[in-house]
Amino acid sequence: MRSTAGSTAPTGTAMRPDPSDRVRRFSTAERIVHRATGYLMLVCLVTAACLYLGPLAQLVGRRHLMATVHEWSGISLPLPFLLGLFSADFRADLRRLNRFAVYDRQWLRAVRRRRTSPEARPAGKFNAGQKLYAGWIAGAVLVMMSTGLLMWFTGLLPFISRTSAIFVHDLLAWAIVFVVLGHMRKAFEDPDARLGMRTGYVSRSWAQRYHSRWLREERGNGVAERADEV
Repeated sequence: MRSTAGSTAPTGTAMRPDPSDRVRRFSTAERIVHRATGYLMLVCLVTAACLYLGPLAQLVGRRHLMATVHEWSGISLPLPFLLGLFSADFRADLRRLNRFAVYDRQWLRAVRRRRTSPEARPAGKFNAGQKLYAGWIAGAVLVMMSTGLLMWFTGLLPFISRTSAIFVHDLLAWAIVFVVLGHMRKAFEDPDARLGMRTGYVSRSWAQRYHSRWLREERGNGVAERADEV
């Protein structure tokens, strides 16, 4: 299926922006961190399904192998984040994600009122939904690691029962599944955003439409850099 008559790109795909009309959105280090974290999360979820869903467990078998892969992929989950801290671009984006501005509250109000126009949802490099997702998933990973370690090393905190750890771990795992699926759905609805994560660059028109405050910030940085060169 084509998006328009005579178009050579399938619907739902984004054309690579022209070099003269593109903005650098993510560095190589940031894209590697995102990709590695995504792969580790996928391994965790798939192996968890093989351990806890009966029909799938019978189909796959190798329960001990699945448990070992699940444990070590879970422990390794924060590793890309920690390595990413060596990147100045990654640290700068962490500061952006950790900062809630006035226009982020406006973005959330527009979501509650079902207003979908870009003008009603102003955003910097990351919108309010992305900031909430990043904070929630970071906290969820920490809780999952803690409860997983309590299940693995039962004597680690003897005053917390293994049953309680299993309950929290399983309940949060289902929550993560739904949240990650929602994140993936949003990504598939925005091919330009996927292009930015895949290549590091997005079109200036897309940035102006959905992340205009970030684009103004980038322009300000460019002016400052040229002034320094002079």
